[in-house]
Amino acid sequence: MKKIRIGSGAGYAGDRLKPALDLIEKGDLDYICFEGLAERTIALAQQAKKVNPDLGYNELLLYRMEKVLPLAHRHRTKVITNMGAANPVAACREIAKLATSLGLQDLKIAAVTGDDCTAIISDYWDSPILETGDPLGTLAERIVSANAYLGSEGIVEALKNGADIVVTGRVADPSLFLAPMLFEFGWDDTQLDKMGTGTLVGHLLECAGQVTGGYFADPGKKEVPDLWNLGFPYVEIAENGEGYISKLTAAGGMVTPATCTEQLLYEIHDPKHYITPDCVADFSKVTFIQSAKDQVRFAGATAQAATSTFKVSVGYSDGFIGEGEISYGGANCYQRALLAQQVVEKRLAQFPHRFSDLRTELIGVNALLERPLGAAEPNEVRLRVAAKTTLREHALLLANEVETLYTNGPAGGGGASKKVSEVLAIASILIPKSAIRINIQYLNV
Repeated sequence: MKKIRIGSGAGYAGDRLKPALDLIEKGDLDYICFEGLAERTIALAQQAKKVNPDLGYNELLLYRMEKVLPLAHRHRTKVITNMGAANPVAACREIAKLATSLGLQDLKIAAVTGDDCTAIISDYWDSPILETGDPLGTLAERIVSANAYLGSEGIVEALKNGADIVVTGRVADPSLFLAPMLFEFGWDDTQLDKMGTGTLVGHLLECAGQVTGGYFADPGKKEVPDLWNLGFPYVEIAENGEGYISKLTAAGGMVTPATCTEQLLYEIHDPKHYITPDCVADFSKVTFIQSAKDQVRFAGATAQAATSTFKVSVGYSDGFIGEGEISYGGANCYQRALLAQQVVEKRLAQFPHRFSDLRTELIGVNALLERPLGAAEPNEVRLRVAAKTTLREHALLLANEVETLYTNGPAGGGGASKKVSEVLAIASILIPKSAIRINIQYLNV
């Protein structure tokens, strides 16, 4: 029975690179997938592309590919990534140049596009925003990007046409991993158990080290061996849908039913109705069985047919955040930090313009949880003040007020910092799949 191995090369764009290289070198992989897009990152990439049409792909893509390509070429491992972000075509051009400079030959590189629906987003001003119910048109003047969450279709087509490297824009995370299974095994969307299983595999792998013990460890309660040397996971799966998830023996971390269960529940609202572009997965009866050390077999996933719509992630400008911090240490530092907080709050109240979502917090004291009554005096405390504004210059005024505590606040303030950040917010709508046209371009090296 035919089997393939799919590895996870990244759980986000800035993830570690060495675990991915180790997987390609020692994991006997057929495919490795690099998931590198979050909701805001593609909006930021769209902005970069508007400034320079040759940019818009993830800034770490070529750094990764410089190390990945020679190994993948040697081991005949195909590479799939959504790090093309807002510009998969330019990303493929640069990868082709890189491959040539590395002396690599006989590579076919595919760019999957079609997710960028900014040009037609005005057709959907009346569509309700999923998060608020308001019409999308209420954001019309502030929209900077609109990208549909595509499924596996474009990747499968690229693989059918012999692509060794597939670069996409906004493709749903599990779809990156589902695509090789659909291609290799000939599964289709009428085989709901297979679609559910493939989506389960993608969901387990999409966050890389999270399923091998990253984001899992809790000393004294959930111990993870050699977390410093955390390895990334791979799945071996057969065409009948049976398989297991594991990691390299020499790598740190662990694969257990507990790590798999935590990842299973990660970022899904309803395990029985997990809506993806390819299907509506049902994970409610999934089981995990430890079949060997760091090897867990999975079963029980199924699915319903896919919906007729794509979710679209709409990026829009939502003002600016001004932020300032300053530290106080030693005796009575908590009271001095409280006084500094009061000074800034009273100063900001005198300003004629409005600050929204104002937060004044003492990091290490009440930034995450309320300070318990009678708590011991800390040795040090850091005041953080932040708020949203409409204009950048108003955000800077807030940040400056914290910095002026150096000479205008309580004794002993130090280590002040300030910054202003533009807020790119995300709204979601649904549009018909029929409105999207997937396109694939190829380059040969």
